[in-house]
Amino acid sequence: MPSPRLRFAPSPTGFLHVGGARTALFNWLYARKVGGTFLLRIEDTDRDRSTDESTRAIFEGLRWLGLDWDEDVVFQGANLARHQADATRVLESGHAYRDFTTAEELDRMRAEAKARGQAFRFDRRLSELPEEEIQRRLSEGMPFSIRFRVPDGETAWEDVVHGRVAFPNKDVEDFIILRSNGTPVYNHAVVSDDIAMRITLVMRGDDHISNTPKQILLFRALGAELPQFAHLPMIHGTDGKKLSKRHGATAVADWQHAGILPSAMANFLALLGWSPGGNIEVMTRDEMIGHFELSALLRKASVFDPKKLEWMNGQHLSRTNATELIDSLRPILGQNGAGPAWLDERNERLAGIIDLAKVRARTTLQLAEQVRVFFEPPNLAAAATAAADLLRRPGAAASLQSVRDALAGADGGWTPESVHALLEPIPAALGAKAGEVFQPLRAALTGSTASPEIYVMVYHIGRDESVSRLDAALAWARR
Repeated sequence: MPSPRLRFAPSPTGFLHVGGARTALFNWLYARKVGGTFLLRIEDTDRDRSTDESTRAIFEGLRWLGLDWDEDVVFQGANLARHQADATRVLESGHAYRDFTTAEELDRMRAEAKARGQAFRFDRRLSELPEEEIQRRLSEGMPFSIRFRVPDGETAWEDVVHGRVAFPNKDVEDFIILRSNGTPVYNHAVVSDDIAMRITLVMRGDDHISNTPKQILLFRALGAELPQFAHLPMIHGTDGKKLSKRHGATAVADWQHAGILPSAMANFLALLGWSPGGNIEVMTRDEMIGHFELSALLRKASVFDPKKLEWMNGQHLSRTNATELIDSLRPILGQNGAGPAWLDERNERLAGIIDLAKVRARTTLQLAEQVRVFFEPPNLAAAATAAADLLRRPGAAASLQSVRDALAGADGGWTPESVHALLEPIPAALGAKAGEVFQPLRAALTGSTASPEIYVMVYHIGRDESVSRLDAALAWARR
């Protein structure tokens, strides 16, 4: 058996969307699982819609997800000569014929069929001509397309996902493989390229199922061995309808900018149409490769749930090394890719703060804000209403003053334990509940009503910085 060869073949007419990314991921996972080859083909034959920007976006999206390809990228538009030669081979073998029908004639026939209330279907008798007439037209340079001659019977295959799929050939009209301007149609270019790239498994979305009978006929007409086909279920939104822009972000880059880690995105996409079994959900790439089996691909449509993606991202955040997360935080906290100076302090304090904050974050955007507060004083004028209300609550100023004085007068070592011992007695000394003291303290230090444990928070912010922030909060609250 030849080593499996798989390909991801996007059209560069837009960004890399989650459906395409899922397809690329499944091809990549299987290739890596079985020691096969993962190839990338850019199907850029639509010159009017294909752009260099979209091609770059596809490359960047795949690299961000960690999906590397094993050979040089194939650009379909560069293979025109082979596409034309293969179409000629199909013609000369009798599997196709020259069609001199003009576009105007086709438009007229479609209009006539519509007027009769019928669906238009091309009838090869319209283009069947005596050999003498064909040669005359050729000698006069009349343009023609090459149209495939669909045989009687049915076209069937054993799909890896759906089992046996069969199409009656009577439902597949004779189709053009080469236009009169010499350019190939999609199905012909795909088959020509798949043969040349020695693809053994075509894994793609099941919106391509209707293309498969035509492609199988072309494989056979060209005398090539058929690859396996695996058609993946569609991805739906939470409303059960096909995923589209109305459901929100659908491009991979949108989620990257929303603070999703590439490991989490890959993990989430892998579960859209595949199950590793054993109630396993959170996985590294190596674990996904280890678990991946074609037999575990699902037939039913999957649901893209942004809340589940954020949950998944939170799981990956909590498992990711603090040093790696610094690299994710820098472009978020900085401008033009350069973060604040303290992000370069790759010391134990910064790593400890990240480890403390990441367990409460679902995205790197949230993590960035939670880390920022340890190094940058809050803007109390812009603080949330709930935090501002805490600072103005009766007794808040007195409790903040007590904490401020206790911190300013502290001596000796500075540890989480020493901070706890310093702050714990204050509520009782004031005749107050712990929340009545520590909730305003949290608001004063962070501008928020939520944070890690207050003792640990004060420890990481530091004694002098905590005192400074409390002075600013007292001045603001007493205005």
